[in-house]
Amino acid sequence: MEKDVLLINGQFPGPLIEANWGDIIRVTVNNQIFNPAEGTSMHWHGFLQKETPWYDGVPSIGQCPIAPGASFTYRFRADNYGSTWYHAHYSAQYSGGILGPMVIHGPKHVDYDFDLGPVMTGDWYHRDYFSVVKDAATTSNDFSVYVPASDNILINGKNNFNCSLASNGTKCTPNAGLSKFKFHTGKTHRLRLVNSGAAALVRFSIDGHSLQVIANDFVPIVPYETDVVILGVGQRTDVVVKAIGKPTDTYWMRSSIGFNCSRSLSKEARAVIYYDKADQSAMPNSTSHTIPDNHCGNDPLNRTTPFFPMTPNPNPDTTEIVELDLATNATGHHVWIQNGQTYRANYNNPLLLLANEKNYTFDPDWSVYNFGSNKTIRIVINNKYQSAHPMHMHGHNMYVLSEGPGYWDGKTITNPKNPQRRDTQMLRRYGHIVIQIDADNPGVWPFHCHIAWHMSMGLSINVMERPADITQMQIPMVMHQTCRDWEAYSQANVVDQIDSGI
Repeated sequence: MEKDVLLINGQFPGPLIEANWGDIIRVTVNNQIFNPAEGTSMHWHGFLQKETPWYDGVPSIGQCPIAPGASFTYRFRADNYGSTWYHAHYSAQYSGGILGPMVIHGPKHVDYDFDLGPVMTGDWYHRDYFSVVKDAATTSNDFSVYVPASDNILINGKNNFNCSLASNGTKCTPNAGLSKFKFHTGKTHRLRLVNSGAAALVRFSIDGHSLQVIANDFVPIVPYETDVVILGVGQRTDVVVKAIGKPTDTYWMRSSIGFNCSRSLSKEARAVIYYDKADQSAMPNSTSHTIPDNHCGNDPLNRTTPFFPMTPNPNPDTTEIVELDLATNATGHHVWIQNGQTYRANYNNPLLLLANEKNYTFDPDWSVYNFGSNKTIRIVINNKYQSAHPMHMHGHNMYVLSEGPGYWDGKTITNPKNPQRRDTQMLRRYGHIVIQIDADNPGVWPFHCHIAWHMSMGLSINVMERPADITQMQIPMVMHQTCRDWEAYSQANVVDQIDSGI
């Protein structure tokens, strides 16, 4: 299907960025988005940014947007290791193509023979992201409008599409091509799964093979076996797969959508796994695992035990309860609210820079939760609506203490001595999650749903951590210059901010 896309260095997904644990990563972003011109920024998903919170890459939080025609260089430490991705964090821009994989090499806790690299999967929209955002925040009460359906599912940027579903007049190429992977009989292979889509929860599987889960997000876990890995947007899972087939075999790799959880015109993406001596032109005739589609969440917390144990404080200094719901604002548009408030960015006044200047007078639209000098912070999120949400915390690998249906009972904690840690956790429909962080990373950290359209509709809060320490930060002058450049651009041009901004 032909469509206009946003690309990084002319490719989709963008180029792989590799580093070793502890390296300094330096990336220069040149904003060449024109017709129409847009600001941009780049977020390095899952990195803690303990030394450099201003390089987290969220406009209105740690920086001003990079103006059209301008450049900005991010410089930060690879403070976690494993598999992740980078993406634009300006409006829903990343869903138009500005994203790519990252691999940070570090210690192994499970042996394997081959590293096959990133498997980027997720839903894909043929319309431009701006028009999808407009539908998601529409005044219409038609569920099929304000919950926009994707057109396809991709694996590493590829999948065939049923051209009979193409819009009138749109050029569509049938059998456009599939991604391919090579297995070696009797050997083990690491796959780095990333849900880089806009909205859909996906279920990853390989016909005839079991998956050994070894990491969730940037956290190594005690290995366990499964046939299917469930990934919300932004989540990563590393798996090791033993090649049990014959040298001439071929198998389907699948990334499927459960229509009970997500809306799409396509049911699944496929890629081909060829064994050593397989016919490279042959298509598999393998059979899929049984994949249930009625659970819109991750594996149970009691299955996911971090390999390196950490015990959270059982008596946190403070607990915040957040009620999450869908609402209609004064103009009749759909918005997401957290404790009655929806988030909206101010691109010209990044919160971190304001806090650095001891300016704590925040507009309610900025949804700042100032936790002061508290050393441990617990957040309970109760979901009052029928949508599930992949909740992503910036700046932390959060402890996930509880997850389940309904409201938290105030006492149930799964594996209190060593609970699941990760940066993105599924919040089920009409359910709850309880997360906790150690306040060891001064800054202003977004905690938001990673469904692009939900972010656009304001589903985000900002955790302000140790503001007294923020005032002592030596923030580089380039951050202020970037704001001056954006101010000059926005004074001379209308910035069409139709959504939350992130």
